[in-house]
Amino acid sequence: MAFDRGFLDELSARNDILDVVSRYVQLKKSGSNYFGLCPFHNEKSASFSVSPDKQIYHCFGCGAGGGVINFIMRAEGLEFPDAVRFLADQVGMQVPEDHADPRAARRRERLLALSRDAGRFFYDQLWAPEHRAEQEYFARRGLVRPVMNRFGLGYAPDSFSALLDAMTAKGYTKEELLDAGLVSKSEKGHIYDRFRNRVMFPIIDLRGQVIAFGGRVMDDSKPKYLNSPETTIFHKSRNLFALNLAKKTKADYFILAEGYMDVIALHQAGFDSAVASLGTSLTEEQARLIARYTKNIVISYDADGAGQAAAQRAIDILKRTDLSVKVLRIPGAKDPDEFIKEKGADAYRRLIEASENHIAYRLDAIAAKYDLDEDEARVAFLQDAARELARIDGAIEREVYIGRAANMARVSVDAVQVEVKRQLAIRLKKQKTAERREIRAPISAAQPRDRTLQYPDVRSARAEEGIIQLVFTDETLLDYLEGKLSPAEFTAPVLRKIYEYARTLHREGHLVTAAACEGYLEDNELSHLALLLGEPVTAMRREQALDDYINTIKTQRARSAAASDSTGEDPLEAFARRQREKKSYGGNRV
Repeated sequence: MAFDRGFLDELSARNDILDVVSRYVQLKKSGSNYFGLCPFHNEKSASFSVSPDKQIYHCFGCGAGGGVINFIMRAEGLEFPDAVRFLADQVGMQVPEDHADPRAARRRERLLALSRDAGRFFYDQLWAPEHRAEQEYFARRGLVRPVMNRFGLGYAPDSFSALLDAMTAKGYTKEELLDAGLVSKSEKGHIYDRFRNRVMFPIIDLRGQVIAFGGRVMDDSKPKYLNSPETTIFHKSRNLFALNLAKKTKADYFILAEGYMDVIALHQAGFDSAVASLGTSLTEEQARLIARYTKNIVISYDADGAGQAAAQRAIDILKRTDLSVKVLRIPGAKDPDEFIKEKGADAYRRLIEASENHIAYRLDAIAAKYDLDEDEARVAFLQDAARELARIDGAIEREVYIGRAANMARVSVDAVQVEVKRQLAIRLKKQKTAERREIRAPISAAQPRDRTLQYPDVRSARAEEGIIQLVFTDETLLDYLEGKLSPAEFTAPVLRKIYEYARTLHREGHLVTAAACEGYLEDNELSHLALLLGEPVTAMRREQALDDYINTIKTQRARSAAASDSTGEDPLEAFARRQREKKSYGGNRV
């Protein structure tokens, strides 16, 4: 753990979760808890709860849950150490860096230094005399040296060990190179450079530190782009390319482009608010990151089918953060880079000014699928359009676009309104049904929502859940369980991990709370714990309840042993094998 447990206990105690969450969510008291709209997914009915007594939050809609540190991690898009420092600043606490795990801190420093030195190596290689062809590649793309320097562009030589040799000569180990995602290991154990014969784009975080790289081939070989894997210093979903530069813009909007070259070309043309996601579709964490710096976003994706489909997905994600979303159309060019080269920056600026509200963009996209001169096609268009219009929350905005759709199909506004009202009724009915299913369903469902936490023995796991709920309600019960039930007897790995850590906390004199598990449990594990602790514990004779749970666990274990004798394979090992087989086939049965 990176921080002293006593410090984290005090930090959580001084940052009351109700006070912290209230800065982000409008909450209303209901019973002993408070409810509001979840800040982590789009919803119309409050399924996000905060328990001041237990100092936890949980969303019954998306499943997010945990303590105050985890909430700040999600809300601000921060890593655990940064969330700790964020909360410490809020209450004037000094972060005891000298209590941090020196090995973890040193390892992070080494990986950051290695990434920085790798970036310098790639930069030096690009400008070496023997790599004029690579310099000319960027020149053909219209980039000038100052802009290339601003982005730290480089070149990875066509060699299996150029970077490996250079970095080991500086004192970095092969293990560190592997941890930074700069080299790969073959099945035979050979270490080789991950990036070879590629122009390189450093990925720089908000603090100006190189944390990863993207590499592009200069011919038609595959893959066209190769990105760093996830590492301890790089998480794709929590970073955006060029955000370190865009955050300084004076523009009142961000431009969301698809690729590295588009972003660099936009910056060179004077559009210094351009950013891009990192080799994947836009994520909700990235959308929340954008919303910290602007309220307006212009999507400028490629003009091809894939780009337009990606724009449709991005609209939904960006709207959940209450951003004002517009979509820019690029006529006569495949992407912003090509358009600016052909038409110039002023022409692109006019496209931004003429960019459409996302609803108008979607109506146009629907209309493009139909021949509106044919009656049947107009009917189909209006049915699709009505479904889209029914998703608009504001009545005035909905009326405006109802009129637009009516004009497009050359029918009366009244006719479109009737269909939209019908679709609204369907939508509301589905929404209420889903909310009842989420909120009224028992917390202990047949299996955890997250499939990575599946239970191999549901009956035993129900009893294990009961034990977790009781010991987190009254930690003195851990003394009663000493010698009666070991973590090894738990069948569910996530519950075993929680129980084992609860015992450790209790033995070391720390409070056994969900907040105390932050920094130890993974996000999905912490959310599962918050889900369990959100359920009221009604057992009056708690020691008797524990005995009943223990009896259930041991009975199920005996049955598993008997089944193992008859089949020759332990049932829990069989479950693990089936899970591995599912993953091998992409989760599909064949």
